[in-house]
Amino acid sequence: MKEIFLCVMTRELCHELYKGWENDPAIYRDMDLFAPYHYDKNAVNQYFDAKQNSSRVLFAIMKDGAPIGELHLKRIDRERKECTLSIHMQNDTVKGLGYGTCAEKLALKYAFDVLGMVAVNADTVIKNTRSQHVLEKAGFQYTGEKDGFKYYRCAR
Repeated sequence: MKEIFLCVMTRELCHELYKGWENDPAIYRDMDLFAPYHYDKNAVNQYFDAKQNSSRVLFAIMKDGAPIGELHLKRIDRERKECTLSIHMQNDTVKGLGYGTCAEKLALKYAFDVLGMVAVNADTVIKNTRSQHVLEKAGFQYTGEKDGFKYYRCAR
């Protein structure tokens, strides 16, 4: 595996991640919503605070002591034993190098072995073929598409 690991996201790591963040046009269905990202301390604090709840685990994807992305296991449904994976890499300097695939595999292991999930779902904007490729390399199976999204599932 690549030399990365996941750790629970802290406020400090979130700020470090977003100081080097670049928005990716591939994740926007509606390009009218796309704008270059500009770091804002208060906005990052609000974002971090909004992600703190019992139906989500937020990880920092770490390489060489610095965050290079974030990975969410969200919509954790402990009764159905399912959750949804979401991943975002910091910028183009860390994309296409296998870090996302490695992070997704680590997250699947965590979801199955620690959280006791039996399935992990994911979705991607139809035009985001890079994300689709990463999901498939990590073990997700395509299940269909609707309303501009492709849907995937990895079951144990």
